[in-house]
Amino acid sequence: MGVMESLGVDGLLSDVQRMDKRQFFFQVLSFGMIVSSALMIWKGLMVVTGSESPIVVVLSGSMEPAFHRGDLLFLTNQEEPVRVGEIVVFKIEGRDIPIVHRVIKLHEKNNGTVKFLTKGDNNSVDDRGLYAPGQLWLTKKDIVGRARGFLPYVGMITIYMNEYPNLKYGILGMLALYVLLHRE
Repeated sequence: MGVMESLGVDGLLSDVQRMDKRQFFFQVLSFGMIVSSALMIWKGLMVVTGSESPIVVVLSGSMEPAFHRGDLLFLTNQEEPVRVGEIVVFKIEGRDIPIVHRVIKLHEKNNGTVKFLTKGDNNSVDDRGLYAPGQLWLTKKDIVGRARGFLPYVGMITIYMNEYPNLKYGILGMLALYVLLHRE
């Protein structure tokens, strides 16, 4: 018995070859509908929450014990003023990955503008070393959203897929096999 037979790939390949064009079209159409539905849900969440990224994964342990690596955060971005103690997600110019940290200090100017300083709960110093060169404070434009809820460790799959790219391809392959084996 060969490897292909033991994995059942021979039967799968013959099933794919027997699939007529109409069946294949409907499989592709179904997949496209799933992807477009996911995109519509994402866009809907963006509108409802007012955040360009309504869901983020905590990538480091800098916010422990409040949040752990792999926690999935739900964000909003309303117009209310930022307060000391709030957990915000912000982006720094020149960096692609947003940071999840707590606001520790506000600096209000006479003209009404507010700047603030952040720090990870598990870090010993504030975030000025993380900000763009010459930047000492964050402003409203740097905020992606504010943490409003979370699911513990749900985002670990995202972390594993980024750290181990072969895992990503393995999962996609298993999903494709499942779809092919469970079609009518």
